[in-house]
Amino acid sequence: MRAKRVPVSDYHDFFNAISEDPHPPPIPSHVSFDVRWTGDGTRRKIRDQTFGFTGHYVTGATMISFIASNDGGGVIYTSDPEGQYNPTVDVGGAGSPAVGHERNGVFFH
Repeated sequence: MRAKRVPVSDYHDFFNAISEDPHPPPIPSHVSFDVRWTGDGTRRKIRDQTFGFTGHYVTGATMISFIASNDGGGVIYTSDPEGQYNPTVDVGGAGSPAVGHERNGVFFH
């Protein structure tokens, strides 16, 4: 999944973002990212009756590169230049990056 220069608003912090009248006002900004999954790991099915959630997933190594910048300003946030990588030590699949399909809420059966 890739996106380049997606417009976002920088509210400085969480509480300012949820305020009805944010001070300081948000700063126009942009983000770009590149997320890659290999999807070559363990296949898992999860069904959680308590929370009404089910899914089919496959684990695999994941790499993320990210950059965010304020328009007209010098503030730039970036991931490591080589991307942030998780080689996925898949011990039972718990905690490993995964992609898949899920159903929850009114769609849970």
